[in-house]
Parts: sequence; C-alpha cells; structure tokens
Amino acid sequence: MYIVVFTTCANKEEAQKISRALVEKRLAACVNILPQVESLFWWEGKVDSAQEFLLVIKSRAERFGKICALVKSLHSYEVPEIISLPVSEGHQPYLQWIDESLG
Repeated sequence: MYIVVFTTCANKEEAQKISRALVEKRLAACVNILPQVESLFWWEGKVDSAQEFLLVIKSRAERFGKICALVKSLHSYEVPEIISLPVSEGHQPYLQWIDESLG
C-alpha cells in the first residue's frame, strides 16, 4: 500500500535535512517541502501558533516505522507530527516510479 506522510518542521534547514535523509535512505521516493505553513494547535494547556514547513512524504506503508524513527531522530520538536494517510488510488506510472525509487 502506498502512503503519504505529513510532518511539520520548525525551519527550512530542518525540513531539508529530514527530506534529504528520507530520500537518501530510500524511505521516501519524494518529499515536497511547503514553506511557511501557519499552524494553530494546543500545547501545554493553551492555544499556540507557529510558522512551519510542511513535508509531504511519498512512500509505502511497510516503511512507515522506519520513516517515523528517522524523523524523530532528526526533529527538534518534543512531539513531532508524523501521520500517514493511505493512497487509495494513483496514476499507475507514478506509483511504479515510487516502487522503483524505493528499491
């Protein structure tokens, strides 16, 4: 099963470091870095906000555990967002490219 994983990062450097590690280790076929996402969230009992960078990670479900471990090891947040959504359908040549990229 193909997945899309989301995580947010504190800054561009962290986003690039995590993205590069995921692709180099073949845990992700592609990672999109979306800049300056405004996030509102509950933290330590109050509403907080932050300007973040959103990573959109394309991979396969069997790699999620390793993706999660790698992101946590490189992330600056105490509790980073690392969520996975299944891809129910996709353009077959793109899905094949994911498989080839992951090795």
